[in-house]
Amino acid sequence: MQTCDIPGESFQVEPFTLVIFGGTGDLSRKKLLPALFHIYLGNELPDHFSILSVGGSNLEDDSYRILVERALRGSDEVCFSEEKWAEFRSRLFYLSGNLEEEETYRRLCSRLDQVLVPTREGHRDVIYYLAIPPQTMPIVVNLLNRHGLCRGPLDTKIIVEKPFGRDLASAVRLNRLLTSAFDERQVYRIDHYLGKETVQNIIFFRFSNSIFEQLWNHRYIDNVQITVAEDMGIDNRVRFYEQAGVIRDIVQNHILQLIGLIAMEPPVGFEADFIRDEKTKVFRSLHPMKEEQVDRFTVIGQYGPGKVQEKEVPGYRQEKGVSPGSTTPTFFAGAFYIANWRWAGVPFYVRTGKRLARRITEIAIQFDQPPLRLFGRTCDVLEPNVLLLTIQPEEKISLRFGVKVPGMPNQIYPIDMKFSYRETFQSPPHPAYERLIQDCLKGDLTLFVRQDQIEAMWEAVDPIISCWENQPPPNFPNYAAGSWGPLEAKKLLEQEGRRWITG
Repeated sequence: MQTCDIPGESFQVEPFTLVIFGGTGDLSRKKLLPALFHIYLGNELPDHFSILSVGGSNLEDDSYRILVERALRGSDEVCFSEEKWAEFRSRLFYLSGNLEEEETYRRLCSRLDQVLVPTREGHRDVIYYLAIPPQTMPIVVNLLNRHGLCRGPLDTKIIVEKPFGRDLASAVRLNRLLTSAFDERQVYRIDHYLGKETVQNIIFFRFSNSIFEQLWNHRYIDNVQITVAEDMGIDNRVRFYEQAGVIRDIVQNHILQLIGLIAMEPPVGFEADFIRDEKTKVFRSLHPMKEEQVDRFTVIGQYGPGKVQEKEVPGYRQEKGVSPGSTTPTFFAGAFYIANWRWAGVPFYVRTGKRLARRITEIAIQFDQPPLRLFGRTCDVLEPNVLLLTIQPEEKISLRFGVKVPGMPNQIYPIDMKFSYRETFQSPPHPAYERLIQDCLKGDLTLFVRQDQIEAMWEAVDPIISCWENQPPPNFPNYAAGSWGPLEAKKLLEQEGRRWITG
């Protein structure tokens, strides 16, 4: 197998302490702790490390270890090993306390003195992971700073989960708060989509294959489509979702990050800031929408009752905890345009929603049709060439092109040439959180979101959110669960002579 070595700094993960605020919550139990244990199974953690969870549950170290063991045994993302668990559990500790009270942070200082293991150079490396509700995050950061736990004698990093604010103004305040306590290089804003193998591979695919890079512009690409579809409802996220809605939850971060990777210019190198610089340029080049453009180029929706995978499911307003008259959107479709030479005039169609026909995240790059029709009137409607980058549920890449049907005069049949990660490498891809945690341990910021990116992405979606929220309440629900969303989303492309490819 041919390999390509990208120049980079050699590294060895030093002893560290990971402090998880919210260590008994869903994110910790379902994602973070299984990812950490899986990394440990692969012998990719140092000999000396500790994990200290902080939360409101009344637990001791041993009772917390029982909770973690139960979570790991029930996880689909890790193969449980009794031998490794006996080693891993001794690194787990718990501090019970109210995250909003000063006393918790005084006790945290003492507990860190007990569990910290210095590096060979005598440094004390601490990583804070804020697996907590967004409204609690400013309180935790302020109290960490007040008790001298951000800089000074500790070498710290902080991992922050989305949402990064709820609009541009709040994002600026949040960034100001974080950088008052930490340097920007210490802040790891996590978007788990960026940890998925297929998402990471977009850069490699584009810039290591000249056959595609030469075509990657408005001369040969007709449109780009990004679908992030979920067949599930809102589960236990009612409180968050009622305040956020689909644009803040998915479009402002996941989808715009995918646009950035597809549309960015080649970076001058593979260092973190070189790549993040190019994505930021894309976000700043997005056409800001005025009210009339929001009406013309975007669609919102909310699901009603329907059937998903042959099972009857309630509408959004019938979900437990949702207001019967809620106008929170669960679906968004829109067309974004990038004002630069490479992408002038190329629409980037995006579509995302809850309770859609199936779970799939996919990027479709549709190429232009040939300028002349050479095969007679029977072939007036030709399938365009399409490059599909499927991110989930199966991670794969496929290219659609036309071939002649044997024995048939002038009849063209579209086929897909496919590459599957699982089939080619004979192993499932690593979970996104595993890669991102490892990168944080190494100090690699490439797959994390920078402050200026956050603010540029909010600048792109704020006018859309503001316009829809200031209009009279829409006629919700306007699509059935188990469908592909409102009819207007289909018309959004049909009015330009196009159609959705993923479906």
